[in-house]
Amino acid sequence: MADAKVIPFDEDRPRRRIAGARRVRAVPAPAPAEEAAEPAVAEPAAVKSGGVDWDRRLAGGLAFLRRRVTGEYEVDEFGYDKELTDQVLMSMMRPLFDKYFRVEVKGIENIPAEGGALIVANHSGTLPLDGLMMQVAVHDHHPAQRHLRLLAADLVFMLPVVNELARKAGHTLACSEDAQRLLEAGELVGVMPEGFKGIGKPFGDRYKLQRFGRGGFVSTALRAGTPIVPCSIVGAEEIYPMVGNAKTVARLLGIPYFPITPTFPWLGPLGAVPLPTKWTIQFGEPIETDGYPPEAAEDPMLMFNLTDEVREQIQHTLYKLLVQRRSVFF
Repeated sequence: MADAKVIPFDEDRPRRRIAGARRVRAVPAPAPAEEAAEPAVAEPAAVKSGGVDWDRRLAGGLAFLRRRVTGEYEVDEFGYDKELTDQVLMSMMRPLFDKYFRVEVKGIENIPAEGGALIVANHSGTLPLDGLMMQVAVHDHHPAQRHLRLLAADLVFMLPVVNELARKAGHTLACSEDAQRLLEAGELVGVMPEGFKGIGKPFGDRYKLQRFGRGGFVSTALRAGTPIVPCSIVGAEEIYPMVGNAKTVARLLGIPYFPITPTFPWLGPLGAVPLPTKWTIQFGEPIETDGYPPEAAEDPMLMFNLTDEVREQIQHTLYKLLVQRRSVFF
């Protein structure tokens, strides 16, 4: 099987439809009268522990399961299931975010309270946990609890189970058509232009940004008239220190790289456990795009300059955060 490829995030690339990544028809929402199924009964103090209303939580959980069984829930045209993301997927990722990686979030005020915006971040860590942690950071720390829709490579939508979870979590194919539609609909969209070059780079090149492509993400933001928010992530580089790449194995498996770390594959499944590094995610000041004329999206020199500006801002912030951190783990 050939090496996996990232779909270039460029305007002139036609959208490719992949098996398993088809759009899901939205299921009509239940009538308001059916949703409010909680009985108005007096709540004894015994059901409350530490300020948590376990009775209401149980009722909410049962109502969630009922909607899952009966199909009375909504997904959008990309397959995004907001209720499942809020109730289940975020709850699964939150312990990693809060307890394991102890992520510190800075500059969250630079993300607009409403309307579309394109968040551009560095990519690292052998496995794409940085994108998931960025998703939790935006949802849990932004005052409006906004949802981040990540753009993913085609390989994500070829993997069983991962494909379904990615679509339900709001991820979509990394193509300019989908990104522009989401931005124009007022969504937050996240992109990591380094792709596999960033996530699969050797440990010796940690925190050195790889090439950002030809500026397709800038062109999309210009067409949608939405700001670009640079994002720098420190801590992800060290969770799987990649000291080697078994290229022959990668070719046989049809994946871009097969990582060799100090613990993997030597310790088997235990070697797949990430190291508990201390993370910092910082969102920089937005770069506005709504002041440019419509034809600016076709100007290659402007694309190059804006892409370089975003890249330099992320790289500069990475170096600043690295100087400030006390330790990889604390």
